[in-house]
Amino acid sequence: MRLEPRAAPGVALSLAAPACALLAVLAVAALLIAAAGAPVGRAFVLMAQGALGSGFALNETLTRATPLILTGLAAAIAFRARLWNIGAEGQLYMGAVAATVLGTGAVALPPMLLIPLLIVAGALAGAAMLAGPTILKFRFGVDEVVTTLLLNFIVVLFVGLLLEGPLKDPMGLGWPQAEPIVAAGELPKLAAGKRLHAGFVLALALALAAWLIDARTTLGLRIRAVGLNAGAARFAGIPIGRTLLATALLSGGMAGIAGVSEVAGLKGNLTLDLSPGFGYGGIVVAMLARLHPLGVVAAAIFVAGIFVGADAMSRGVGVPNYIADVIVAASLLSMLVALLFTRYRLRRR
Repeated sequence: MRLEPRAAPGVALSLAAPACALLAVLAVAALLIAAAGAPVGRAFVLMAQGALGSGFALNETLTRATPLILTGLAAAIAFRARLWNIGAEGQLYMGAVAATVLGTGAVALPPMLLIPLLIVAGALAGAAMLAGPTILKFRFGVDEVVTTLLLNFIVVLFVGLLLEGPLKDPMGLGWPQAEPIVAAGELPKLAAGKRLHAGFVLALALALAAWLIDARTTLGLRIRAVGLNAGAARFAGIPIGRTLLATALLSGGMAGIAGVSEVAGLKGNLTLDLSPGFGYGGIVVAMLARLHPLGVVAAAIFVAGIFVGADAMSRGVGVPNYIADVIVAASLLSMLVALLFTRYRLRRR
């Protein structure tokens, strides 16, 4: 058997392949739940209720989805140009550091000025983290997968150093954390008594902006052209280096804003456990969305719902909530296989 490219996949196949991938994921999850000795139907109902079954559940799901939308956009934008940004985790933390430096009293401004300043500072910090590996890739051929991945660990160690040194909260009672963001720099809550904040609205706006850039601008065309065939793009007169650098600034900026959103909208101050892996989760979100900026929103809400719902399922039927990681990983693998058979067919030699 061999793989043969399809001339043009039809609409039916394009819809059926993701549907089959979803059914495969449900089958895998059902087998794991049954192996744990829990009722499968009851477990799925509890997961759905825990993620979307009430106003509180929906609020928690959207709160968890907010940083995933932003890191998913970071991955999707970069991957469009075949710039393999694996460093969104480090870029997120650097965005949070920038917001912490400016937002803990160093700058005295009203909220309408301080909040945009923190967002811009976080975006610039995240963009700078990806600009370096991108220049190394273009100028010297250094693999950006390695450099961006290793920078994640360097940044986390750097943040730990800051939290034990110049950014340490003297009132933190020994716990490594920074001083809290001042009230004027906090992102407003969307509902009183809830955790969902304006970062979610910002994430939706940036997803729309990313789609408009991708679909309606010259830069978006250049990014897609470089990703499809860099040699042909260079022959057509597209500046590869400048296009990759612009891609890096957009991608890193999105991840940096995710850090600002978490530290100024949810947590309130910088800690080493600010992110449970949102930067890596954004890669899964981007792949599930097939690198489409608007699809990233749906994929992020899906992934967030799995994690939030798994906690409710774990409490209700005793299934370990680690099953959420398995479901998300199986979703990614199933979607990749579905996309493969959307583009190719099996032929007997």
